[in-house]
Amino acid sequence: MTSLVRRFLKTAIAFLVTGLVIGTWMMWQREILGRFPSPYLISAHTHAILVGFVMMMILGVAQWMFPRPARDDTRYNPVVAETSYWLLTVATAARVAGELIRVSASSPWLRWMIVAAGLLQVVGILAFFANMWSRIRGTGSLAREATGERF
Repeated sequence: MTSLVRRFLKTAIAFLVTGLVIGTWMMWQREILGRFPSPYLISAHTHAILVGFVMMMILGVAQWMFPRPARDDTRYNPVVAETSYWLLTVATAARVAGELIRVSASSPWLRWMIVAAGLLQVVGILAFFANMWSRIRGTGSLAREATGERF
């Protein structure tokens, strides 16, 4: 397992913990204090869990499990994989923090920061999969299919 894969997986776990804390806070507010959570709090929770945890876990496992790039593959670039990690990590952290701050603040710069962070999340995910595209290929399965094996 490479250091980038470990970073994806450990970052995913950090976002899971963040999402669980936010979710527990929302549950406490709703069930004990009778206050329904703000849409911004719900958005922060959703992004921490779905993008921060689920997506980062998927990307880390994909980076780890997909076949290595072919020796002559010039399309896969480790720098793009690293860049997509940083884009997604920083953008998701900014998005979650921005949504949490947005519960009590409404300044235009904060709104623009949230939008920019959301766009950077999209860029990070698209960059990752564009970079991984050439690694989505059959390796051993092509030889087995050639012999008539069905699976």
